[in-house]
Amino acid sequence: MAQSGFTRIRSMREQLSGSDEKVATFILANPEEIRSLTIQGLANAVGLSTATISRFVKRVGFSSFREFSLSLAVVTQSDDTFFGEIDEEDDTSEIVKKVFSGATNALESTVNMIKTADWTTATKWLVEARRVGLFGIGGSSIVALNGYHKLLRTPLDVEQHPDYDVQLMQAVRMRTTDVAIVVSHSGRNHDTLTIARQLHTNGVKIIAITAYPQSELAKLADLVLASAAEEVNIRSESMSSLIAQITIMDSLFTLVGVQLGDKTQQVVDHMRTAIEGTRE
Repeated sequence: MAQSGFTRIRSMREQLSGSDEKVATFILANPEEIRSLTIQGLANAVGLSTATISRFVKRVGFSSFREFSLSLAVVTQSDDTFFGEIDEEDDTSEIVKKVFSGATNALESTVNMIKTADWTTATKWLVEARRVGLFGIGGSSIVALNGYHKLLRTPLDVEQHPDYDVQLMQAVRMRTTDVAIVVSHSGRNHDTLTIARQLHTNGVKIIAITAYPQSELAKLADLVLASAAEEVNIRSESMSSLIAQITIMDSLFTLVGVQLGDKTQQVVDHMRTAIEGTRE
């Protein structure tokens, strides 16, 4: 099922600024009124031009204002509980469904936010890199480890370590011919930023995976692959974002694997043979 405009805007809220943020705020604050407004009516209501409104609807993933307007006519459960707000009276089934719904919405919104050109660029950089380093602190280290575990199945020369000091030393040794994938949900973690600044100083291409594309990490990066996130009660917003970020990493692995074709298959076959030899 296609996402409604309300759901899409909520998923991208943290990434919007200026006039886009103004339009988004008005739409979310006036859900009933917006359904009956024309593009000119919305432009008048927020004090902006129709061209600005047109750019906004395309930025949130719709080809035209008409498509966007039609999407607002269908109210889905996720419009009210985008990432599964948990209520005290929810039973076991409802809680589980909301958690799964949050994950599904995060994945759908994330894939709609990342441009095909950015996937292509990231893949090209990784395939051509002398070495690929994966960096992440705390919860983000899970995403980095997942990427390392997957990319080991390709011909790429990859490295990853959970310890911050070791990560910083790895960053010091990286060169302009290398590529770094730096993961941070907030994009504000102090240790992660220290690593990113070192990579930036060394001229290393940085691919940032973060839920906040306006963060300091994103500004240091050469390419940002943004994951959707929205603050929810009880459980952290980063839970759904974590699932989306792991899927971003899996997508990079798949794109690289397909690009390198037979070479990847050879690595996979060798690894499978080695692993099978350890089993009874």
